[in-house]
Formats: sequence, structure tokens, C-alpha cells
Amino acid sequence: MQHETKHAADAIEIELIRSLYDAFLPSVIMSVGFVLCGALIAWRTGDPMLELLLLPGLVASILRLLVVWRDNREAARPRLTIVAARRLERRFALTYYAFAAILGVFGMRVFWLPSHGAGAHLLMLALLIGYAAGVAAGVGLRPRIAIPSMTVAVVPPVVAIVASGKPLYAATAFMTCAFLVGGIFSLRKRHARALIDIGRRLTFASLARQDALTALPNRLALRESYDDADYAATGGARFIALHCLDLNGFKPVNDRFGHPMGDALLAAVAKRLAGAIRESDMAARLGGDEFAIVQHDIAHPDEARLLAQRIVAAVGRPYRIGEQTLHISTCVGYIVADDPTQDLEQLISLADAALYSAKRSGVSVKCYEPPVGERAAA
Repeated sequence: MQHETKHAADAIEIELIRSLYDAFLPSVIMSVGFVLCGALIAWRTGDPMLELLLLPGLVASILRLLVVWRDNREAARPRLTIVAARRLERRFALTYYAFAAILGVFGMRVFWLPSHGAGAHLLMLALLIGYAAGVAAGVGLRPRIAIPSMTVAVVPPVVAIVASGKPLYAATAFMTCAFLVGGIFSLRKRHARALIDIGRRLTFASLARQDALTALPNRLALRESYDDADYAATGGARFIALHCLDLNGFKPVNDRFGHPMGDALLAAVAKRLAGAIRESDMAARLGGDEFAIVQHDIAHPDEARLLAQRIVAAVGRPYRIGEQTLHISTCVGYIVADDPTQDLEQLISLADAALYSAKRSGVSVKCYEPPVGERAAA
């Protein structure tokens, strides 16, 4: 139970981290706005410090956009792990904080300028409000990034506004702080709702891809896993195997002891199959007493035969269910392919043909072999 809870929490966190990469366009707008408006303010005020701050602001803007653009594809990977997701988030946050800090220092300097910079003050205030709104909209689902960024960008200029000692400026600072506090409160509420919504969505998606009886992935999940597998990482030099099996003696158990006993037997078989494969492989229930296993990234076809034999041995051990000791067996038909783009349904069909060939031949394991004519053509 603890493992399942942690897995669900990790899945939610991964989705929240992915949301960071939806903010590319607002980041572009803010970066361009800062460079253009910052350059205009520096030119109008003639302040050398503002001119000096423009360069690191430009660098931070470019780095922020590059990180989002470069990491976006990895963040979208279906098999993104929590470790990889947190690494992406740290990289994202670093450039985000850097830009926020430079914006805050720039804004503070603008508001330290004398009264003839009133137009610059107005433009700077618009930049700060736009930035805070963009942060709330773009990265609001990650308060640990959004709240520090808004605070670092807004508070230093507010301090400078208060230090001016002017009543209208003090009122402006008060309202800006009020908006900041209100925004942070709204962010926290939005984040809490997002946790619930994403959790529900992931739960429903998981249920749609899970066999209700055995808790194994179903055919849909098997297809998605197969289609999403990253075979490029192996350089295409390795093999993939697909195994099909059904249970010999399952129908007599169902007929003699009833469906509840048959269901319990299927669940027990599913546990043994899950325990016989590697974490990178997948066992799925296709329906009835039929199962399939996708064995990824094997170096030699003999590994597929070894797994098939291990499955036969695991399934063939006696089952103690209630007061009954049950005995069943299985046959496994499998196919080894070196082309990961081959259609999954075609592989299942060929492995299924090998399975029935094994049954007719009276053997427990059989690899698919193409007909003589097809081999000659190849």
C-alpha cells in the first residue's frame, strides 16, 4: 500500500512538473517585454546601472527560454521518471529565479530614481504586474517556484517605492503588496485543487488500462507501452520478444469449483507472471485465461526462450487457494523481432500461432518460425 501511495504521489508530481513547460509563450513575451521596456527605461533615464543590468537580464532571459525549449521534449516523455522530472524542475527553477532576481533589482533601481523618472516608474510597474500575472498563469501549479519568483521580483521594488516617502507611492506599494498576497493565496488554492483533479484523472486513466480481476495491464496499456518504448536508446542493435500463453486445465477448475475459484486462480497466475519478468518488461491479460508478455531490449534470442521456460515453470507450480490445491500448466508461444516498428497486433498474432503450434506438438515452449516459402523469400 505504501508503495502504491508513493507511486501515485510521484505520478501527480510528474504531471505538475510537466505543466511548467506549457509556459513557453508567456516566457517569450515577458523576456521580449523586459528587454524592450528595460532598454527604453535605461535610455530615458540615462542611468548607467540600469544599462549594466540589461545584459544579465538578457542572458537570463535567453537561458530561461533555451531550458524550456530544450527540455520540453523530455518532459513530455510518457515514461518520465520522478528522478528525471525533478532534475528538469531544478534546471527550470534555476533560470527562473535568476531572471526574477535581476528583474527585482532592476525594478528597485528604477524606483530609486528621482521624480523625473515618473514615466519610467509607470512602465516598470506595468512590467512587474505583467510578470507576476505571467508567473501565476504559467507556473502557478508549482508554488515552490512561483511564489519565490514573484516575491523576489516584486518586493525589492516595493521597498524602493516605500522609501520614496510619497503618499501616492506608499499607497501604490500597499496595493502591490496586497495583490501579491492575494495572488499567493490564490496560487495555493489552485495548487490544492490541481492535486485533487490530477489525482482523479490519473486514477481514471489507470483504471481504464488495468485488468480489474488480475490488476495486470490490459490490452490497451500493453499497446501504449509498446508504442511509447524508446528503442532509439539501444541504437536498434537489440531484440524485442512477445510471448503469448494460456492455461491448460483452467476450464476444469472453473467447471468443478465455480467462477470465484477460477478468478482467484487467474489472479494467482498474474502474480507469478509479474514476478517472473524484469521491471522493464510488461505482462498483460488479454482476456479469459490468455496473457501476453512483451520482453524489451534483449541481446540474444535465447533470452526469450529462457523467459518462456521460466514462465512455464512458474505457472506450473501447485496453487493453494482456500482449502484446495490446484494444478494447471501452460504453453508459451513467442516471437523475437529485431524491428521495433513492427505492429503489436501482428506480433501477438504470430506468437499466438506459435502457441497453438506448441499445443499441437505437445511441447511447452515454441518460437514462431515463418513458413518455408516466406523463409526462402527472405
